[in-house]
Amino acid sequence: MAQSPITTSPLAAFLNQDDIDGSPAWEFIHGQAQQKPMPTLFHSRLQRNLVNAINAQTTAYEAIQELRCIVPPLSPVPDIVVVLSDRLPETDGPLQGAPDWLIEIRSSNQSTLELQAKILHCLANGTQLAWLIDIQRQQIWVWQGAELPIICAGIDPLPTLGPLDGFAVDAVIALAQQR
Repeated sequence: MAQSPITTSPLAAFLNQDDIDGSPAWEFIHGQAQQKPMPTLFHSRLQRNLVNAINAQTTAYEAIQELRCIVPPLSPVPDIVVVLSDRLPETDGPLQGAPDWLIEIRSSNQSTLELQAKILHCLANGTQLAWLIDIQRQQIWVWQGAELPIICAGIDPLPTLGPLDGFAVDAVIALAQQR
């Protein structure tokens, strides 16, 4: 009797590859493996400084750069995830499920629609808040729950999770210049 071949989901096959966590990371989006763009200086500074600013204000949540999330059938690697500390696993590995708060920083060669598709998928699977930061346009798109996105600029205050405060668009964008 012939054995039937074991079928593996495309996401599982992707996650079993050795090179997906190289720099820049690979994501599995809509059935395709896609490598994230290499971040620029301002992108990297903003990412680092925003993670530090969030983590300095709370222990209830932890902000982490470039953490792989498993949100079937996708495996996004957001620029920043903010997760309730209780949800973080005790063992090393990706985050199972969508982050509580997702932050993407748009690179100049990145499609806004592709970033929005990732954000919408995570929102549909448990993410409560998402920011899409556009350094060039000095805007931040904000999604909360099932609400339509709002576009914030200048001194507009930004919604956060938990007891965080003091985040306005111009202050966040300025983090890209901070050494």
